[in-house]
Amino acid sequence: MPLQDWFLTAEERANPVSGIPVWTTGNLAEPLIHGSAYFDRLVDEVEALGPGDHLFFTDWRGDPDQRLRPDGPTVAQLFAQAAQRGVVVKGLIWRSHLDVLAYSEAENRDLSETISAAGGEVLLDQRVRRGGSHHQKLVVLRHQGAPERDVAFAGGIDLCHSRRDDAAHHGDPQPVQMSPRYGPNPPWHDVQLAVRGPVVGALDTLFRERWTDPMPLDSENPMAYLQDRLRGSDLRPDPLPEQSPDPPPCGPHQIQVLRTYPAVRPRYSFAPDGERTVARGYTKAVRRARRLIYLEDQYLWSAEVADLFAHALRDNPDLHLIAVVPRHPDVDGKLALPPNMVGREQALSLCERAAPDRVHVFDVENHAGGPVYVHAKVCVVDDVWASVGSDNFNRRSWTHDSELSCAVLDETRDQREPTDPAGRGDGARSFARDLRLRLWREHLDRDPDGADDADLLDPADAVAAVTAAADALQQWYDDGQVGERPPGRLRPHRPERLPWYTRAWALPVYRLVYDPDGRPLRARLAGTW
Repeated sequence: MPLQDWFLTAEERANPVSGIPVWTTGNLAEPLIHGSAYFDRLVDEVEALGPGDHLFFTDWRGDPDQRLRPDGPTVAQLFAQAAQRGVVVKGLIWRSHLDVLAYSEAENRDLSETISAAGGEVLLDQRVRRGGSHHQKLVVLRHQGAPERDVAFAGGIDLCHSRRDDAAHHGDPQPVQMSPRYGPNPPWHDVQLAVRGPVVGALDTLFRERWTDPMPLDSENPMAYLQDRLRGSDLRPDPLPEQSPDPPPCGPHQIQVLRTYPAVRPRYSFAPDGERTVARGYTKAVRRARRLIYLEDQYLWSAEVADLFAHALRDNPDLHLIAVVPRHPDVDGKLALPPNMVGREQALSLCERAAPDRVHVFDVENHAGGPVYVHAKVCVVDDVWASVGSDNFNRRSWTHDSELSCAVLDETRDQREPTDPAGRGDGARSFARDLRLRLWREHLDRDPDGADDADLLDPADAVAAVTAAADALQQWYDDGQVGERPPGRLRPHRPERLPWYTRAWALPVYRLVYDPDGRPLRARLAGTW
């Protein structure tokens, strides 16, 4: 299987200025499902760092008091203690919109100041397009003199409240405020990737490109710059230590680092016209799909993204799309809720018109019947190509905010039948298939060790099994919850239909505010990424 059949080539990446390699080989990728698993691993890895080692991180939101284990440490304690041991701790956190808009300006600033006071350096980064954010969630850990121990974490999980949930989905004891439909401790489903091998060097480069970019940190907001000057905030990043050599090969996984950066003025030094390899990478993979696209996504909206799936479904009569999304938006209210709903309604309608019998959309609940907020950003295509990242399936993530995803192709062929579900000769690959099955075992209440996977391997059988389980659970509710609750946590997603007069104002607000377009004008006019 030539890698360029699935991965973007250098020409397709269209950003020769960046130092990120086109792809790396010899890596080992491990999905960490749920925040509790990720946070526990993160504590172990950070506590193993010593003087002179490196801890670099980026994040959308960081809560200094978020406990990473039930008895701690907190995020601030873990990173500050590392800095006090002599670890080189550097961080870039989005400066954030105002807290009055339910964002995290104060929390991000507190984390920055706490770690900086301990000897690290954490900068509030507002080098974004107007109304945009830095959405990458990345931690890079480098061991000086022992590169084989290097590890990085990338995916959908922020270092903040509500993320420390587990498979039981009772929620994080430290919640964020969300729609009351999710209760006082919103159950949370998420995925992070732990990676080792040469890709750690690529992710180190990603951080360094942002850190050393000469654009002023508050370039998007002159008032924020003035406020930071008056507070004495650190607005000039100190030099980074010399970059370590790439870790040695350690596994069978080829990984392509995909990113989004918008077109901004002044330009990013590492992406003068922005970068849209997330959009291009997904587009290339989806166009190769023949039997099954499985995705989990927080939003799944945007007509442009839905049109990609619709074309794939029309062109391939055996292709099915299974999507797992939140039951309700994370916000509520007469002004905020409709724009969140109308985008998904539009996108799902477009896909369903293309293939009414081959689009299957579900949401998740815990065993108490409470809805689980799906924050994961996962995609698996034909059990060959898989990605885990920070980017959602919407135009904002593909063009406007900064995003990071890791696409994985495994050299190891999966020998379970069907060994080549798409019939293209690529063969099912162990990483992609195992990721899909791990997620489905939880959603369907199957044996976590895979003892009853038989009907989940072939795409046609798998679609039938998932839809049957979700329909049975929904029927149990429709019948008044009589008798034993059927196994499984998926239910058919039934979005509320908005009246035309609400759609009339919600749709333009959604497109302008919630799902803006960060492409250069020529790309917008051409309809390309």
